Order: sequence, then structure tokens, then C-alpha cells
Amino acid sequence: MSEAIARDIVRRIGAEELTPGTQLPPEAKMLEEYRVGRGSLREALRILEVHGLISIKPGPRGGPTVDQVHTENFGRMATLFFQMDGVTFADLLDAMVIMEPTLAWLAAQRSDQHLVSEMSRFTRPARTGDEEYTREAADFHRLVAAMSGNPVMSLYGQSLGDIVRDRLSPPLFPKSRRPAVMNVHCDIARAIIDGDAARAEELMREHMTEYAAYVRRRHPGLMREVVDWR
Repeated sequence: MSEAIARDIVRRIGAEELTPGTQLPPEAKMLEEYRVGRGSLREALRILEVHGLISIKPGPRGGPTVDQVHTENFGRMATLFFQMDGVTFADLLDAMVIMEPTLAWLAAQRSDQHLVSEMSRFTRPARTGDEEYTREAADFHRLVAAMSGNPVMSLYGQSLGDIVRDRLSPPLFPKSRRPAVMNVHCDIARAIIDGDAARAEELMREHMTEYAAYVRRRHPGLMREVVDWR
């Protein structure tokens, strides 16, 4: 019963195009609408909260609120299945090496003008301090995924990056290597903006292959570890 209610709430959010921050009906109203016990309704809301789709605020003016779809939540859910299926960190790296070049190719093919203008900020080398480097590198790869125009590919691509970065904090590359990484990002960004899909794909494949090789050298023991649920 609780799963059926959760599915109906998700359908309603989509059908009514409810934006993040929109408050759902209060408990009393939903109990009347679904004609179920309080336990079943609360379990339904808990299912959605655990998956990061809604937030439940306490207090008289609280209640369930539509949340932003975060790739971190999707990745967190995926790690549960990864752990149960024995997926290793090496498997994650292999998947990224395959997926990221495809995302870059799609991004260049699509050429969404709004996102192209956002991508233009990556055509200039960024600062390489720890915090700036980590943020800029993550933002670049997230934007490439978003520009692919395929929400499934984008969600999977960003989530894989989230999982890998979470397990490689603090920043992986030493400061001496970061300018070269930023320069590669600049070259990929220019290829995407120019609509040169073949070059964007080639550069991203080289970049991710080098990245994966560096991680394997730096963390050989991590490669055999099963990705744990976090």
C-alpha cells in the first residue's frame, strides 16, 4: 500500500509539474484522499524522503516538500546495488572511460545555445587551489553530461562522477598536474562549443583514459574494493 501511494505522489509531482520547494498537501488531506492509515501514508513519504525526492519539515508549517533531483541521491541509491552485486572501483572507472566520451560527443552534437554560453567559462584556465580546482573540475564534467541532452545518460554520468569523487577526496591530482588538466578541459570545451563532436569525443577519451590510469597507479588497492553503500 505504501509503495502504491509513493508511486501516485511521484506521478502527481510529474503531471502537475511541481517545482522544488512546492509543499505537498498536509497529512490530514492525504489521509482523506487515499483512505489509508497514518502508518501507510508516513511509510510512503519515508520511501520518497530516503530517495531524496521530498523533504519532510517538522513543525506546524512543515510537512512534505518537493525536493530537487540530485545526482548524488541517485548515486547513493546505486551504490546499494553496486555493493550487493560486487561492483568494484575498477568497474566504475571502466564505465566512466566509456561513458564520458559519449557524453562529450552528444554535447557537441546538440549545441544547446544556453548551455554553450555556460560552457564558455571553461575555455579559460581556472585557478588551481584545492577548493577551486575540485569545484571547477566537477562542474565541468557535470555540464558536459547535462549538455548531452539525454536525461538518462546525464543522470548516470553525473552520478558515476559523484561516487568516484566521494571516494577520492581530497583532490586526486597534485598541484603540478592541475594546470594540464584544466587545459584539457579548455580544449574539450572549445570542441563542444564549435560543434566538433569527433574531437570532443577523442579528447575526452584521452583525458579519461589518462585519469583512470593515474587513479590505478595511485590507488592500486582501491581497484579491488567493492563499492560500498554510503
